[in-house]
Amino acid sequence: MKRVITLRYAVALYVSSVLGAGVLVIPGLAAQAAGPASIVAWLLLSFASYPFAYTFSRLSARNPESGGIYSFAKEAFGVRTGAVSAWLFVAWAITGAPAISLAAGSYVASSFPLTRPETFLFAALLLLTAFSVNYRGIRLSGRVQLVTVAIIVAILTVAIVVSAGSVRASNFAPFMPSGPASVGVAAALIVWSYLGYENVSNVAEEFKDPKRDFNRSVAISVVLVSILYLAVAVVIIGTAAYRSGGGITPFSTLMTSVLGASGGVVISALAVVIIFSTVNAYTAGMARIVYAAARDGSFPGVLAKVDPKTGVPGRSVLALLSLVMVSLAVFYILNLDIQSAFLATSGAAIFTYVIGSAAGVRLLKERGARRLLPWASLLVSVAILPFIGGLLAVSVAIALVGIAYTWIKMGRQAEPAPD
Repeated sequence: MKRVITLRYAVALYVSSVLGAGVLVIPGLAAQAAGPASIVAWLLLSFASYPFAYTFSRLSARNPESGGIYSFAKEAFGVRTGAVSAWLFVAWAITGAPAISLAAGSYVASSFPLTRPETFLFAALLLLTAFSVNYRGIRLSGRVQLVTVAIIVAILTVAIVVSAGSVRASNFAPFMPSGPASVGVAAALIVWSYLGYENVSNVAEEFKDPKRDFNRSVAISVVLVSILYLAVAVVIIGTAAYRSGGGITPFSTLMTSVLGASGGVVISALAVVIIFSTVNAYTAGMARIVYAAARDGSFPGVLAKVDPKTGVPGRSVLALLSLVMVSLAVFYILNLDIQSAFLATSGAAIFTYVIGSAAGVRLLKERGARRLLPWASLLVSVAILPFIGGLLAVSVAIALVGIAYTWIKMGRQAEPAPD
């Protein structure tokens, strides 16, 4: 892999990996689940995000190898556990990418008359574009992220400032209309918004100076993302924007009420930029996981090939694209809803966080209070899992397929050759 990622590109990858569809969709869905009390869940996850980010950045800095959590799990617990995490990443990709691209389509449809087939076609085109950018190389992908993150932060800041005048204290009462348990459900949704700190670990092998830039980029990204998320959540609740549109497009409702029809168009364009940025970043990370796992036999060996000109595992990118497009077609045929897809994605992601955090507990030899951060990451991950509910079955099923594939392949390799 080529070492081309600098601090500013690392911050761009971190922020765009985390600050994606979550900022557009999750505040509304979480508020519908728990009302104003969802802010409590946002605060908890903001604090919990630092142990996540710290654990994965320290693991990457000590051993900058392509594959992220997969590599950490393999080192800490062996190839079979690493294989489980790799297959969970596949579950994460094939449930999350269609959901996030359809969220973009929903925002566009809130401003322009799109039919359901046209919304799915838009989602497919967005996915194809993001995968095409990644196929060209990580340097191009990093430059795209730098530009899109600047646009995201600027427009979100304007949206928050413009909407602040419409915030009403009365919209924060009753504070907990659905009871304390609803905060846990909101947290299970909100965790989707904080996924991504592990994603930059997947391209650790391509950092110019990982020991220096990982820690610096983590600190900058955690502060920036937490401030933006909390500000957005307060505005969405304070203006009651989450009460319309099924909670999926609260920003569209918000901006339309402030700026009229033109506001809806602006936020639709923002949605496309943000979600493209997230898909772009995750494509880079997920493809490296597939590549790293293929090198070790957890995936078909044909995927363990890097293009000598671009430094990109092109076959892994194309394999992921194929699976994601099939998944998008399944969404269309079965008429699956976005909220369920987000929860299923959270289930796969949190399972990988459990494995990655456990690897951090075993591998990191920190001193003082910092030694507690991997434990905090692990405990938060385990605590959130029950709130995913029955949708955890999707992740479990795909993980079992991975376990079976790995055991069969390793068993065959261990067998003596016939005489």
